Order: sequence, then structure tokens, then C-alpha cells
Amino acid sequence: MASAALMAVVSIVDSHLLSRRMPSLSSFLVPVAVVHFGLGVSILIALPLPGQIGTDTVLIAIGSAIARTAGAMLMLKAMRTEEVSRIMPVIHTFPIFVAILAVPLLGEILGYLDWLAIAMTVAGAMLISVRTDTKGQGLRLRRSFVLLLGCSLLWGIANTATKYALDQISFWNMYSINAICLGVMFALVALRRRTLTELVGMGLRNRTLSLLVLNELIAFGGVIMTFRAIEQGPVSLVSAILSIRPLFVFVFALILSLVLPTILKERLTIGIVLAKMVSIALVVGGVAILALS
Repeated sequence: MASAALMAVVSIVDSHLLSRRMPSLSSFLVPVAVVHFGLGVSILIALPLPGQIGTDTVLIAIGSAIARTAGAMLMLKAMRTEEVSRIMPVIHTFPIFVAILAVPLLGEILGYLDWLAIAMTVAGAMLISVRTDTKGQGLRLRRSFVLLLGCSLLWGIANTATKYALDQISFWNMYSINAICLGVMFALVALRRRTLTELVGMGLRNRTLSLLVLNELIAFGGVIMTFRAIEQGPVSLVSAILSIRPLFVFVFALILSLVLPTILKERLTIGIVLAKMVSIALVVGGVAILALS
């Protein structure tokens, strides 16, 4: 629960930075890469991998980190144009993929109640992604829906693989591998001369980068809590509890939109707020049913 609340704060600040302050997605990714790569290397030096660890465990941990980072990139790309309170419910359908993956990989069986929960969760994700067409007639899914479902699938794979790896390594080791992979992947995607030029010429550069670094330190705490929780409990239950993050995001975004309306791109009408509330209730309720069953 603490991780979900912290990561909700991170999502709000990320959305603000991407939509209001950073000149491009690449200019956001580069300093994030530097922060997490530095933290990952530092922790790995202080707490190295155990000597008896198998190669398969290391490869699975790296694969988990790659999947998680790829999902994060899809999420950040969507944040450039979409409201954060719309993005989070779709992404946090990932416990559904964890449950489905557990059938072939862990031999688990899904009953009727499980499939009902899956249907509820998918319905909630689709509801918040529906919009009217340009003429105000008819409904269709937003372009970002498939992108965000891809992020959800990647995070489902990542959490399942992380649980396997945490049987052999500590959550600190898992964070180090994840942070180093994130730093390398973000740098490969974003580190260009044009990106450095954007960072140098950015308005309010020091203030913006200070906020970004502070936010990534909060993210560090949230990710550590996530890995610690996965290490201690069943991954399907942990994933289900983490899926309450959209509720925190919605509440925080609603408060900010009322108090500081220029911080986020959040439209507030009674219809939009009700649709988001119903969507979040379906997603959180579906995942909760899945976890309890």
C-alpha cells in the first residue's frame, strides 16, 4: 500500500514534468537514466550478487528488468498526451496477466470467479479509454489503449519473473539489476546531441531537474518497497494490492486539479469524474476479487 501511494506521487510528478516542463520525452529519459544507473551501480557495489547464484537466475532478473523498463517507456510516452488518471487504470490491469501467466507457468487454475474478475478489470480499462469521435457521435478507444495494454502485459511478465529471481537474490540485488538496465535502455533510446542541447537550453533548468531528481528518489523508495513485498508474499496477491495505485492517482490528481489547475492536464466535468470513478472501481474490484479467490 505504501509503495502504491508513493508511486502515485511519482506518476503525478512525471505527468507534470512530461506535459508541462520537459521539452521532449528524450530530455526526460536522460536524467532519469543517470539517477537510476548511479543508484543501481552504487547498491550493487555495496551489496553484490551472492556467489552461488545461477546463470538462469541472473538472466531471468535481467529479462524482468528489460520488460519492466520497456513498459515504463510505453507509459511515459502516453503521459506526453494523456491524462495521468486515465493512463493508470489501464496499466494496472497487469495483475490479470500475472494470473493468466500463472496457469501455464505455475500450474494454477482459474475458476469462474477468476474469469469474472478478469472481465471486470478489462471492462474498467476499456471504459476509461473510451472517447467520443471528433463529431461527438459514436464511441471509440483512444489510440493509447493498445500502448498501455502493452505496458500492462510487460509489467505482468516482469512481476512474474521478478518473483522467480527473488528466490535466489535479495530485493536490493533485484533493484540494482533493474536500475542498471533502466539506465542503459533509457540512455540508448534518448542520449543524442539534440537531447543534450534541449537540456542545456531548457527554461528553469535547475529547478526542473531538481524536481525530477527528487521524484526519482521517491520512485527509488517505491520500487524497493515493491520488490520487498514481492519477495515476502505471493506475486499475484502483491500485484493485486499494487493495482490500487490508480485510486491514489485519481485522488491526488483531483485535489491538484482543484487547488492548482495548471499543474496537470486534467479535465474536470461531472461526467468525466464519474466515468473515472466507475472505471477505477471496476479495475480495483476485479483485481481484488482475483486476489481473494
